[in-house]
Amino acid sequence: MSRRQGFPTKADVIERTPDRAVREMLQHMGKIGIETPFDRFDTQKPHCGFGLSGTCCKNCHMGPCRITAKSPRGVCGADAHLIVARNILRWTAAGVAAHGARGREVMLALKGAADGALDLPILGPDKVIATAKAFGIFEEGKTIKELAAEIAMILLDDLCRTLPGPHRTLEAMAPPERLQVWRELDILPVGAYHEVFEALHRTTTGTDGEWENVTRQMLRCGLAFAWSSVVGSAIAMDCLYGLPKRSKISTNLGAISEDTVNIAVHGHSPVLVAAIVKAARRSDLIAAARQAGAATIRLYGICCSGHSALAKFGDITPLTNAVGAELALATGAIDLWVADVQDVFPGIMDVAACFHTRVVTTSDSTRLPGAEHIAFDHHHSNLGEADTLAERIVRLGIQAYGGRQSGKVFIPAARMEAEVGFSVENILATFGGADTLLEHLKSGRIRGVVNLVGCNNPKVVYEEAVVKVADELIAHDVLALTNGCAAYALLKLGFCLPAGLSGAGPGLNAALTPHHLPPVWHMGECLDNARASVFFRTISNAANEPLKRLPLAFSSPEWSNEKGLGAALGFRLLGLNSYHCIAPPVDGSEKVARFIYEDTRELLGAVMVVDQDPVALARRIIADFDERRAALGWDKGSEPATTRLSALQRQQEHSHAHLHGHPHTHNDTEDHHHE
Repeated sequence: MSRRQGFPTKADVIERTPDRAVREMLQHMGKIGIETPFDRFDTQKPHCGFGLSGTCCKNCHMGPCRITAKSPRGVCGADAHLIVARNILRWTAAGVAAHGARGREVMLALKGAADGALDLPILGPDKVIATAKAFGIFEEGKTIKELAAEIAMILLDDLCRTLPGPHRTLEAMAPPERLQVWRELDILPVGAYHEVFEALHRTTTGTDGEWENVTRQMLRCGLAFAWSSVVGSAIAMDCLYGLPKRSKISTNLGAISEDTVNIAVHGHSPVLVAAIVKAARRSDLIAAARQAGAATIRLYGICCSGHSALAKFGDITPLTNAVGAELALATGAIDLWVADVQDVFPGIMDVAACFHTRVVTTSDSTRLPGAEHIAFDHHHSNLGEADTLAERIVRLGIQAYGGRQSGKVFIPAARMEAEVGFSVENILATFGGADTLLEHLKSGRIRGVVNLVGCNNPKVVYEEAVVKVADELIAHDVLALTNGCAAYALLKLGFCLPAGLSGAGPGLNAALTPHHLPPVWHMGECLDNARASVFFRTISNAANEPLKRLPLAFSSPEWSNEKGLGAALGFRLLGLNSYHCIAPPVDGSEKVARFIYEDTRELLGAVMVVDQDPVALARRIIADFDERRAALGWDKGSEPATTRLSALQRQQEHSHAHLHGHPHTHNDTEDHHHE
């Protein structure tokens, strides 16, 4: 398929998307004249070939320059290899900044809770103690708050260090074998802020002119992304809010109820969302909702804010990812839309204007024209006012409920139950330790493990690639972990229920059925790639083998943004291949493309693999796992089941059984209020 031809159309999405709720919403929005991301994607065609190949440079105002046979160099003399490398480095740096910015907020909140500046409980004392021991700062007699304060400062220092020194999070948490590799390559980062600073510096006019040196800085940014922006942020979240808790939930648009005040939380920052969850449980605010005619207040999750709050607190109904946000809005049943940071498309304002929905932004980093702004300020000086801000936000939702127009409400019936809240800790408790999991891997009952994640991209049919990859993997006994935007497709299509084992191979069934586990384990938001990496290292330690030799992998079939590039790079730096249906914009340089697709195997032990066919991509993962298993002398996995339900069949059967009744969110392990 040509890069400029063959991208799917909106009509293709309507025909082939695996979720029938998406199909119904696209048809409904078309009838009433509301634009979607898929309409806008169609109007962008044909896409710019220079952008697709990475050979357009806009880093100075002598351009923009584009590389052709007639003009093989830009005005400054940069060739295709340098321009492609510069562009990819800037993407990687942007990913470091994105995850790091929202991580900084929760690190500051942890510090404030520990110092007493914020009236917040520290709900993860076990995580505080475990982290303090890993950092070498644990002492008997130190309080949880004292330890948490020290942890917060270490995380903040690793994030913003300018004075060269050891990156303490990386040194404490990374596998020793990897540390040695990174030292030899001289790619250990100073700090996340510094590496982004340096990346932008190197790519300015007339600075770094050697493409290989530029890619070395990309690797440093990849480590800063993985160990500060992701792992550091995840540590702060788990310390402040506690570990995920297993629970059963309802999901998809059919889980929206019509008789409640409906508030959607959208984005990635947990601090104010946690306060909104707390406010929505208050008896006085529930009474106000009832006085307005509603049964109660219900919260819905869009993108990662939903995943994060769901895993920590419950009481959130996850609906859809960033690309599907406008579809959820167009149900006309959402009263208030609360947006914080990242993956918040400006297009939501156009959809909200067609209904009664009010939109609130909650971060100085994210403003939307026409939205009300109830937010933490630029300095985060009002973090202590989170409860007050949350009350104002919930009251706005109650007010908006009265303006809902029942004639405009359109809610597809598709709905699915799912199990969420998996963590390394509760997985090991379920299996009785890592040795049991390792035995399943060695025997071939579990052929391998894939972290199946990533955002969505209209360059492939919406949610089709991730579902087809998952279907093929579990049929061949490959266990999948998931988080973030890709997780919504897997939640909605039944992969995150034990019943999902109807599509799994006999080995995976044998390993998981005794524990009543699904074939895909939901680990939370995109930041929880950190959880997957800890799970992989746990297997590595139990096997006494480096990660690069084990049947483990990362896959983001539909990736689309800078954070997705950083996540894939972070796992390749660990020695694990990354697998995708969409290529990065590097084909304009055979040298940079060869570096990413081939040469990093020798440097890092892993490469980026791209195949536009999701089934073929999954089979490549399986073949690579079998090659690693053979090298380890482990048993070969079983053949897939000859008959199995597809994801769409599972959704249709489940939805047919749940056409009526109100959705619910139920935690069957413990009541965990954020008090």
